[in-house]
Amino acid sequence: MIIPKKSKLTSPQLQEIENIVTEFGCRIQVITGAHQEIYAILGDERRELMISRIEGLSYIDRVDTIQSPYKLMDFRSSLAGHKVTIGKAQLGSEPVFIAGPCTIDPKNPNLFYETAAAIKEVGAHALRGGVWKPRTTPHSYQGDRAALDILLEGSARTGLPVITEIMDEAQLKEVESTPTAIYQIGTRNALNYSLLKAIGASAAKHRKAVLLKRGRHMAPIDEFLSAAEYLTAAGTPDIILCPRGTTPPLDGYRNHPDESITPLLKEKTWAPVVVDPSHSVGKALYVPAASLAAMAYGADGLCLECHLKPREGLGDDPKQAITPEVLEKLIKDCRTIWETPSRWQSRLKE
Repeated sequence: MIIPKKSKLTSPQLQEIENIVTEFGCRIQVITGAHQEIYAILGDERRELMISRIEGLSYIDRVDTIQSPYKLMDFRSSLAGHKVTIGKAQLGSEPVFIAGPCTIDPKNPNLFYETAAAIKEVGAHALRGGVWKPRTTPHSYQGDRAALDILLEGSARTGLPVITEIMDEAQLKEVESTPTAIYQIGTRNALNYSLLKAIGASAAKHRKAVLLKRGRHMAPIDEFLSAAEYLTAAGTPDIILCPRGTTPPLDGYRNHPDESITPLLKEKTWAPVVVDPSHSVGKALYVPAASLAAMAYGADGLCLECHLKPREGLGDDPKQAITPEVLEKLIKDCRTIWETPSRWQSRLKE
């Protein structure tokens, strides 16, 4: 990873470096952070002659070499100081809450708008809402393009940034030119590498964040981070890791809760972790406890299903969406845990 002395390279400087790395079978990926551009060497960056030639350039500060398989996501990379923001909230500086219905009902947009208003009122930072839905059976409701307009109208009315799941490149084209702030990659697409590359490139071009859910089938930590590496290698540093439960399920829960992997992730990567307890446990009754556990393990935030009238919702809302009243108390309790000395992340920073 190449770090220039100034905030970015000029076009001739970048061309000179590209010429050098091309000789060694590598290429450069520009990654634009909030305050500085960095230049990732994609390929075998351990070639000593290549590194020496680059470090000898007058405008280069240093070249960092990372030996892990996820060079950009590694906590030792030059992205370690990068901060991901959602709206006005900076992940890592305060607990961040993303909330909203599992599925937007295009036949009842007012219910979504009322839910969105209630979610903002109790202190959430961003609004989630399913436009297109990955369903186990093709006969179940698959979502509706009209729901995207409802989601964006909810954002306009509340001022909350929005997140929605992208399942293929056609949907990506529909969303990338809209004010949608965060692309969500669901658990079924967590290892869809061609889609990861496309979403990473789009996020970099359109300045959007990406929330990557953990693969459902017991994805190992390194596999999870390597999937995130595809996004970062495509040019975007705004990555959010999202544990959401794995298989096989634990009796009584929808999945096997995995909020405990947060410390393992934080020992390996700089990326923020936002846990989804709704899909993890699959029942509204258990969501508060799972949320508090996630916060105690060091999560930077939560992504929750929340609905004003869960029984009138679509998809998973009737069984696992909490109400805004429950969300309000949960936010207060999570903020209390955030401030406690026993929180795992607090010990990590010492």
